[in-house]
Amino acid sequence: MACTQRSCQKACSLSPDGITSHKAVVTKRGSLEILPCTVSQLLTASQVSNDSFAICDWELHQVSLVGVIRGFAPFVTNVQYSVDDMTGPPLNVKQWVNTEDCALMMFASPGTYVKVTGSLRNFKGQRSLLAMDIRCIKDLNEITSHMLEVVQAHMQLFGKMFDVNMNTTAASLSGRAVKCGGGHSDAFLPHGLSTIQGQVLNVIKSFSVHDDGISCHDLKTQLDYLSMKDIRTSLAFLIREGHVFSTIDDKHFKSTEH
Repeated sequence: MACTQRSCQKACSLSPDGITSHKAVVTKRGSLEILPCTVSQLLTASQVSNDSFAICDWELHQVSLVGVIRGFAPFVTNVQYSVDDMTGPPLNVKQWVNTEDCALMMFASPGTYVKVTGSLRNFKGQRSLLAMDIRCIKDLNEITSHMLEVVQAHMQLFGKMFDVNMNTTAASLSGRAVKCGGGHSDAFLPHGLSTIQGQVLNVIKSFSVHDDGISCHDLKTQLDYLSMKDIRTSLAFLIREGHVFSTIDDKHFKSTEH
């Protein structure tokens, strides 16, 4: 974490109640001021304009994210972190720094959990979180607290019941389908799928109208923010659980619903 020696102790301290104080606030205009999110949601949010994103038609302003630092790179005017919450590939987080304090900067080592508050940006096709505040986490209960806040905030905003992986639960099947992230329809995922498995399944479903289904290459093109390893692991699970089957060869797939 980028902070001066004088302020590092303050930045790394917990709030009095031991949990994060950031909440999702909905204004009368319907914009989100601070929305607890996961990396996967930020990577799949719909891009409205160059630096404007939305989740389920709600425009994002400030978001909060909790994850572990996988690496960092200090520069003259900013520090870039790689933050991972295990819902998708690590997200690039950039924090601008005061050049006068640069020599006194201290950085959190990889493996440190942090909470980041900032805004989502797009630079040369790569999404990153422009951080307004980065705070290290000492009490790991904050990780669980953040995930519960993510579930609660999205349930209140979008009128649906979600599990911890942000999959729509059976209690919400009577609700209307809403278009979420990546431009693919939220097709009410079977209970128990992870976020990544659900994203892979949704893309396969959308291409299952074709006789051959979708190829592994085209699947990677649609989900370019996921690694091929994650896609193949998800495919193996979906085939094993009976959600997906191969068609003309072992590199083309369709949903069993079709």
